[in-house]
Amino acid sequence: MAMNRRNFLEKMGLVVGATGITGLINPLSANDLNSPKMLTPEEAAFMDETDFWGWVQQSFTTSPNVINLNNGGVSPQPKIVQDAFFRFHQISNEAPSYYMWQILDQGRTALHADMAEFAGCLPEEIAIDRNTTEAINAVIFGLNLKAGDEVVLAKQDYPNVMTSWKMREKRDGIVLKWVNLDLPSEDEDYLVKSYADAFTEKTRVVNLTHIINWIGQILPVRRLADIAHQRGIEVVVDGAHTFALLDFKIPDLHCDYFATSLHKWLCAPFGAGLLYVNQEKISSLWYPDDEPLSDKIMKFERLGTRSFPTEMAIGSALDFHNVIGSKRKQERLHYLKNYWMEKVKDLPKVHIHTSFDPRFGCVIGLVSIDGLKPGDFVARLFNDFRIHTTGIEWENMSGVRVTPHVYTLTSDLDKLVRAINQIAKSV
Repeated sequence: MAMNRRNFLEKMGLVVGATGITGLINPLSANDLNSPKMLTPEEAAFMDETDFWGWVQQSFTTSPNVINLNNGGVSPQPKIVQDAFFRFHQISNEAPSYYMWQILDQGRTALHADMAEFAGCLPEEIAIDRNTTEAINAVIFGLNLKAGDEVVLAKQDYPNVMTSWKMREKRDGIVLKWVNLDLPSEDEDYLVKSYADAFTEKTRVVNLTHIINWIGQILPVRRLADIAHQRGIEVVVDGAHTFALLDFKIPDLHCDYFATSLHKWLCAPFGAGLLYVNQEKISSLWYPDDEPLSDKIMKFERLGTRSFPTEMAIGSALDFHNVIGSKRKQERLHYLKNYWMEKVKDLPKVHIHTSFDPRFGCVIGLVSIDGLKPGDFVARLFNDFRIHTTGIEWENMSGVRVTPHVYTLTSDLDKLVRAINQIAKSV
């Protein structure tokens, strides 16, 4: 019988604290909380924060002195994930080349199986790496493209991704066709048409950002992927902000390649990422290896020395996520975004630049105040109210990006609302 990750840990005597695991698997009975299992995901999003969401908040070690609303950059880890990382780190340091390469490395097979089950794909289709940029670069630089081949992408894509495509343009003479989106948009036909109109008989690849990080816009990736495939175009998806946030399986998107960062919404250790390659595409994607066109997904994990503690602790992050549930997390974070946006949208001088509709926006919200630059807005929020956010000024988008997380309470967002109100009145 195949060894799963928990069996592997138990065999190695590395289960991360018996009481911690027990409490994680059944935290509600242990704390006499009202279980959200009895509620729909939509109902659970509104639960009293003294119950389940209060337990979630207490599972993190975030500072009580700073309200962190920049989780879109990188998310903190719950304590059980931190504990797992530190334990694997200590074990590795007892005899690194032995424990890392001969002991912990055996857990990779089980980790791949668990992650593949969660992602809805085959273990042979996913590789663990360090972040979205590294994962998507493996695709960008591995694709067979020649001079004159066209790639369609958007000016609102992530800068690192655009930089890599521009390098291929300079090196190989491919042609980049840029889509410039007018966002936010709740017009799916407009979003689809913006890309489809850029497709020609020379288009070989389309790069799609599942959630555009600047503003929280959700793109209709599956519909676009189907149109692209009808024209023989390969589909690369930047899923940095959707994996473990939106309730979906990677194959649902009908994409060929998918890259994400696990240290965002999965709350895995910093420097953890995932690459999905459709099994039929692996052998046509170049990668530095003894067999660069091998049909084995493991060629994408030829990273040399890497952080085994980071990789092994991913499993604890997945456990924690599954206690909450994908659908429940998505509903909760959409609720939190709309909670604060609804309270400020009608304030004088205040403008919201993110959709309230769950089809087009989830957790990321962009807000601006007339007469106030994003950088100054960010500074006022932090210096006067100890609220940490980030400023956005990028391709038709300007404002302050606010991203709560599952540990964020509505009382934190009430403070944000009061801060925005006071700042707007002072401008």
